[in-house]
Amino acid sequence: MSTGAISGLVVPRSGQSVWLVVCSAAAMAFLAVFVLALAASSAQLARGWEAQLAETATIRISAPPEDMEMQTALVLEVLRTTPGIADSRVMDTAEQAALLEVWLGPDLPLDTLPMPRLIELRETPEGPDRQGLRLRLSAEAPGAVYDDHTRWRRPLVQAAARLQGVALVALLLIGGVTCAIIALAASASLASNGQVIKVLRLVGARDRFIAAAFVKRISQLAVLGAGGGTALAMAVLWALPELGGAAAHMAGIGFDGAEWLWPLLVPPVAMGLAFLSSLATAFHVLRGVT
Repeated sequence: MSTGAISGLVVPRSGQSVWLVVCSAAAMAFLAVFVLALAASSAQLARGWEAQLAETATIRISAPPEDMEMQTALVLEVLRTTPGIADSRVMDTAEQAALLEVWLGPDLPLDTLPMPRLIELRETPEGPDRQGLRLRLSAEAPGAVYDDHTRWRRPLVQAAARLQGVALVALLLIGGVTCAIIALAASASLASNGQVIKVLRLVGARDRFIAAAFVKRISQLAVLGAGGGTALAMAVLWALPELGGAAAHMAGIGFDGAEWLWPLLVPPVAMGLAFLSSLATAFHVLRGVT
């Protein structure tokens, strides 16, 4: 008797155990794809913000009004003669108002507030000697403070790493739940076919042969369900509306480029988990069938 015939006897073509394996594998695969998308999106977010901040810096000049123009000119001269600085410019009042509007609201009376002067600069890929630049600024323009956005980049990288850690834990939980559900379905299927197993033994079938046929069938059902869940999740992600502007950086979720190949790993992983869990369950149950 072939393994296909035995698997058809021990694991019916339809029934609760079949639907339990297929539906659980599909649901877990759907969730796994979205967890992978969350991890990919968090990495994209961190890379995007870090790229935007990596080659930019700001110099804030706080000085009395009568010294502001002189210190601004001194800072611009220092930047012009510093290797690693591509260009620099003084931000006007409207730009500073736009930056503060997020925190303080519109129609700010900036002319009545002691606002510092902001100079935006763009660095070359090699970048300047930051410590040397700070020393020159403190010597020639004591009111100037150089900010290379390191304090902004570090939390972004840490947040992305934590999100990826959470995604890894979620994937492990999904894998564990998948194994548990498949083991439950496998145990129920084998236990309900105890008489069939006894007959198979009488005609010479060994437990290893019965288990192999059973595991093969369960693995096929699992990969079928996982494939459907993965395809559905990818379709949902593909159909999500594209967000433009800053919203794309803040709320976008999905894959980019070759990252779309990641979900294709979910069905074979699900099949592997189904194989291991059903194999262990099969031998455990078969030992109890006498």
